[in-house]
Amino acid sequence: MIVTVSEGTVLDTATMELVENQTVVIEADRIVDVVGGRSSVEADVDIDASGQFIMPGFVDGHFHHWIVTMDFARLANMTAEERGILSATLAEGTVRRGFTTIRDAGGDNRGLMRAIANGACVGPRIVQAGRILSQTGGHGDYRTGDIPTPECGCQMFADQASFVVDGVDACRKAARHALRDGSQFIKIMTSGGVSSPRDPFDSIQFTAEEIRAITVETDHRHTYTTSHAYTPPAIQLAIENGVKCIEHGNGLDAATARRMAELGTTMVPTLIAYRALNEVGPKVGFPEAMLAKNEGVFEMGQNAVEVARTAGVELGFGTDLLGEGHYLQNQEFAIRSNLEPAAAVLRSMYETNVKLCHMQGEIGVVAPGAYADIVVSRVNPLEDLAGLAEPDANLNAIIVQGEPLR
Repeated sequence: MIVTVSEGTVLDTATMELVENQTVVIEADRIVDVVGGRSSVEADVDIDASGQFIMPGFVDGHFHHWIVTMDFARLANMTAEERGILSATLAEGTVRRGFTTIRDAGGDNRGLMRAIANGACVGPRIVQAGRILSQTGGHGDYRTGDIPTPECGCQMFADQASFVVDGVDACRKAARHALRDGSQFIKIMTSGGVSSPRDPFDSIQFTAEEIRAITVETDHRHTYTTSHAYTPPAIQLAIENGVKCIEHGNGLDAATARRMAELGTTMVPTLIAYRALNEVGPKVGFPEAMLAKNEGVFEMGQNAVEVARTAGVELGFGTDLLGEGHYLQNQEFAIRSNLEPAAAVLRSMYETNVKLCHMQGEIGVVAPGAYADIVVSRVNPLEDLAGLAEPDANLNAIIVQGEPLR
């Protein structure tokens, strides 16, 4: 099928400039041409973009398809069929909000990825970490109640979300297993967090030796390790032992930010997540103990963005929403627009996130050879970035891998 998106203003994400009166020509799942004026190609579908803005599909740098509800008790007892249906629903909602590529930062999504690829459901391109690596009692240990005492340190526990591992040998084994299973990068936990039952928010997790065992494996596979980390000690532990990216980073201080900049470490803020937990969590069964840990974390995260920018840390763009909160995904644009210039936020999404996905030239650009993931916006993203927070009102067309959704 040939699709044209005609006579709109294209956002050049390399220069963050707008190029007027352009037509994008799409064949199958790729952009084959971008021409001035109207194309002479006879298209099967022509989308009139006159007076509107043609952008690459959005890229969410921190997402979790496997957490399909904030009701963790329900989540723990879900059947595979129920989880699959709800995961597919989340995936379709994501693309209908304009997010055509997702960097999934934890959870085994191979079944969902196959379902999207074979047309069983509609969803984004997923670049996944696969199962998270967590220590026992860490942020990725979601087991409830008592658990059997392990017979040796080499034992691993695995579920949909995580490998729970302790000691250098187990960490190495889990990293290799994750990479064998198709993890495109690896996610570890070096601090406590909000949505976990047994770890204090300010706890430090894993040891330097355990982290180094994991990062050596990702180095050998020409990819990288990223870490969930909130506090300076947890961030420092990660980055000094080979971790290349920090997820969240809400407690970042100036000294740690300067060290991140020296090492070239990226950070992916996820600010809408904390607002969603406060607004949606109490209505859908998010545990009270976890809600208490969320107090003040949103404000910390806003400050961390400024600290990181001042130090020259490269920032990505993520949401980290859970289950029922995903409808707020686009609100991250509005939050970040209050903290940074629009062009900087768009670079976070279209440059930094794309590098984290190892997909330079394939996503994040409107150019020949790139995947045909396109959003047509009624609002100028450089002048009204917050307008992208209202996808139903302001996104006129969404094309996913060459297929128009609307």
